[in-house]
Amino acid sequence: MKLWLLRHARVDLAPGLCYGASDVPAQAEHTLEAAESLAPLLPQGAPLWVSGMGRARQLAEAVRQLRPDLAHPHTDTRLNEMNFGRWELQRWDAIPRAAFDTWMADFARHRFGGAESTQEVIGRVAAALHDLRATDSQEAIWITHAGVIRAAQYLVVNGDEPIQTAGEWPTDAPDPGGHVCLTV
Repeated sequence: MKLWLLRHARVDLAPGLCYGASDVPAQAEHTLEAAESLAPLLPQGAPLWVSGMGRARQLAEAVRQLRPDLAHPHTDTRLNEMNFGRWELQRWDAIPRAAFDTWMADFARHRFGGAESTQEVIGRVAAALHDLRATDSQEAIWITHAGVIRAAQYLVVNGDEPIQTAGEWPTDAPDPGGHVCLTV
């Protein structure tokens, strides 16, 4: 199956802020630009899943305006971005170095910010992929976030093998408003 992973458009926040579970809006103009560039690429009539975050739903609505042949989007909160807990909406450069060091020392299980670990994100994305594989679709679309896209990339390469170190975490994700296709 070919899985189209679309990342929401740029958010309407100052640069340098940590946001994951915070439901911040995407820039309306960039959302429209992203939808206009993505809509012609997407497969005819493909099923569409979207994160529960507003910024992802904004892109889903804009794409559907241009491509009404696509299935009505199914909201799946397993496609939400990682929850960074107490670090949400804090400047990345204001987060203590010790917090990053602790996370990197136990990248899989440490809950950076106290809310969710990398392995927990991978686990929920794996469950969503498992359910997707159970459908008879040849192609599908997820509108989601960089962390979820990286988790899906990790799973395609490593299967159910738990992540051990930050060095195993994919570094490439599409820019806001971009996409990547995976064979799952």
